[in-house]
Amino acid sequence: MQTAKIKLLYFASLGDVLGTNEETYTAAVLPKNVGELITLLANRGESWRESLAATTTRYAVNQVLAKKNTAIKSGDEIAFFPPVTGG
Repeated sequence: MQTAKIKLLYFASLGDVLGTNEETYTAAVLPKNVGELITLLANRGESWRESLAATTTRYAVNQVLAKKNTAIKSGDEIAFFPPVTGG
């Protein structure tokens, strides 16, 4: 069976909280969409659950803003980032 891979990026404070800025996620079967991926990652622990499931967390697939129902496929790059504030 062939293994599917996606690249995950965690920007700004998410990288600090999760302890990593980048990883390669591999699985025999990838989650169908961003929402399923978030659910799987949230199972890693409380900090993952709080950070990635927060309603303010944004995500992008291949550098395009995405929604939870955005489909993902092997080779994609999924980025997670907190909201940007400015003054």
